[in-house]
Amino acid sequence: MDLLIPGTGLFLWQLIIFLILFFFLKKFAWKPILQSLKIREESIQNALDSAEKAKMEMGQLKAENEKLLEEARVERDRILSEAREVANSINEAAKVDAGKAADKMIADAKIAINTEKEAAMADVKSMVADLSLQITEKVIRKQLQDEASQKALIEDFVKDLKLN
Repeated sequence: MDLLIPGTGLFLWQLIIFLILFFFLKKFAWKPILQSLKIREESIQNALDSAEKAKMEMGQLKAENEKLLEEARVERDRILSEAREVANSINEAAKVDAGKAADKMIADAKIAINTEKEAAMADVKSMVADLSLQITEKVIRKQLQDEASQKALIEDFVKDLKLN
């Protein structure tokens, strides 16, 4: 049992050594340890604050990105809508222009047809007149083959001249 109960001398020496160690630790080690712990705590707190600030900034950036994406979508939809409207208006204008061009071509064709028709009619009239003259000449030659019919024709012409 003596081993379990310490002696007073040993106890006293241990107390003195402990106090000396405590004094040296307080004098030389305690302040630097507390200072380094304080610095470490501040750096950890700063890192946590920076992380929180970065997290908030990331949240703001994410919100801004989403806002920009939405604006881009709206702008894209607006541009597509305008493009469709422009395409439709161009299509309608092309249809109107094509209709006008077709109407002009039809009118020009009608004019050309009428011009050709009139030219053909003039040719036909000219041909009819020529044929009539040729037929008349042949008929008159046939009828005027003898002298008596020639004298009778001349007398008719002379009578007509006196009347006029």
